[in-house]
Amino acid sequence: MTYDNQNIFAKILRGEIPCTKVYEDQHTIAFMDIMPQADGHTLVVPKNPSVNLLDADAATFGPLFATVQKIARAVKQGMGADGVVITQFNETAAGQTVFHLHVHVIPRWDGVALRKHSGAMADSALLQAHAEKIKAVL
Repeated sequence: MTYDNQNIFAKILRGEIPCTKVYEDQHTIAFMDIMPQADGHTLVVPKNPSVNLLDADAATFGPLFATVQKIARAVKQGMGADGVVITQFNETAAGQTVFHLHVHVIPRWDGVALRKHSGAMADSALLQAHAEKIKAVL
């Protein structure tokens, strides 16, 4: 599979589509997932284009996972979570739906099930409120 520079994350990176941004640096951006599996579900996306982990330049991983760690700590503390799940999917068979490398940071609470990652988008005001809780920790 070749990289499609018209995928939704590429458009977000170019500023063509808005997002509820939590963090950005030279190499990465983190923003709220619009179909969150839990309150505070955040995506971390490298700015360097690749379809997924399998075709990414190895130099992408250091900055990407440094940001994943930073965001995971902030999500856990900012959302008052008991833990966090870090997931990353490669290819359709593995559940990848956006073909730009990205990592999910999902807060978890004991006894609370994850919601389905469905086509229903979350309320933008709620996403913004969650983003503010996470940004307050950064």
